[in-house]
Amino acid sequence: MEPLSWSGDLGAFINPILLLAVVLFVAGFVSNFAMALVGIRPGEMVVNADHTLSLHRTPVDFALMAMKYAVLVFAIGVAGYIIGGMILAERGGILGGMASRLTPVWISMAALFAVSIVFKRKLGLYGKLFDSPIGMVGFALVMFWILAAAFSGVVAPHGAITVISQMRNEVPGTALPSPAEGQYAWYLLGGDNLGRDVFSRVIYGAFEVLKIAPLATLFAFMVGVTLGLPAGYYGGRLDTIITFMANLVLAFPVILLFYLLVTPEIVAAGIPNYLSMVLFIFPIVFFVVLFNSRFRTDPPRRNLLVGGAIAIGGLAYLSLISNPSDPNLPLIFRLWPEVLDLFDIPGNLLIVFVSVVFVNSPTVFRIVRGIVLDIKTRDYVAAGQTRGEGPWYIMLWEILPNARGPLIVDFCLRIGYTTILLGTLGFFGLGVSPESPDWGSTINEGRRLLTIYPHPALPPALALMSLVLGLNLLADGLREESLKD
Repeated sequence: MEPLSWSGDLGAFINPILLLAVVLFVAGFVSNFAMALVGIRPGEMVVNADHTLSLHRTPVDFALMAMKYAVLVFAIGVAGYIIGGMILAERGGILGGMASRLTPVWISMAALFAVSIVFKRKLGLYGKLFDSPIGMVGFALVMFWILAAAFSGVVAPHGAITVISQMRNEVPGTALPSPAEGQYAWYLLGGDNLGRDVFSRVIYGAFEVLKIAPLATLFAFMVGVTLGLPAGYYGGRLDTIITFMANLVLAFPVILLFYLLVTPEIVAAGIPNYLSMVLFIFPIVFFVVLFNSRFRTDPPRRNLLVGGAIAIGGLAYLSLISNPSDPNLPLIFRLWPEVLDLFDIPGNLLIVFVSVVFVNSPTVFRIVRGIVLDIKTRDYVAAGQTRGEGPWYIMLWEILPNARGPLIVDFCLRIGYTTILLGTLGFFGLGVSPESPDWGSTINEGRRLLTIYPHPALPPALALMSLVLGLNLLADGLREESLKD
């Protein structure tokens, strides 16, 4: 079976379009830069004698216009590869094969964007995101990887740890020597040093990253919000103590702190498990206080919601921190009956999760505390105090909703930071199993032969970069739209 080229049958039509777009963009960029050096500025609106407006264009405007249309043409070329690949599959080369494998992702993204744009006026801040080109690009990049992770079992043509020894370090597009019936016949992005499919590992790696980063960031926000609200609202000794503890954690370099938390001696002492006991209790505290403060004048509903939060949260909490089947854990983590242990988090994954929450929580705390110090002086807070509302009601139902804009933006950015931290941990081989397809571990394995075989390391590096870029652009779009409220 013949190896695949990069563009296959699509290249003859689309490659010239992409080349034209690149040349046009570079020419526009160089021209714009040169004109800026000599002092030529964009045109300005001029008021005519009849009080109409007209734009007097300069060469800078035409250079910017060329760059704008170059980006549009390039996007059309990329769309051509996606649509053509979905139709032609491997006849469209490596790009066509990947586009074909990602068909469920493209269909889901198209449906999501269509529904979101149609109903954007009814979707609040999320709907306003589609008025921001930057936000839409960021949202598209993030949703691409979320959907790729969700459909990883369908998209990935091979298993994450499936080894074919004849495919070791084979270049992208190489065909399998003797594929079995029903087996996908190519390694679209080549094979790594063990003979595993790089494309499949990148797709499964997205699942590994996205099952940790958002949830760990959410837990960090629960901890930071639960501590930051009272610290900023009450002030005094409580604020001093919590702020000192947060500063103590922030004083450690992040990477050094990660090293300390995942070293065998620290793990053997059970410190990450004891940290999980403390950190995982905060979501329960948050929801109990949230429901109690909101429905304290409606005891039946309050008792139902608070009781449900304690029962469901307590069961999940005990299942999270307990693992009766692990004899290496301290006795306190093996007391919960195995029949009631709904799920177990592998030890290495728990260590990484707790480390991320522990490192991010103090930063979130400081952000929330600073916002509360500003908002608590507003008139509507004073009005709530005059009405006799309790402190926690004011914090959770008056201050927190008015701080949602900065917190949502920081949440998106922090997922990106967490993704980088997870990649860094994987790169150094800390906290994750050696065969894990997470992007950091894959980059680390590929870097050893980077000068000879760059293809195993570059795809996961580009995937990590694109996800973090998408999160940053999404945060910029949300910030831009939240400022308009």
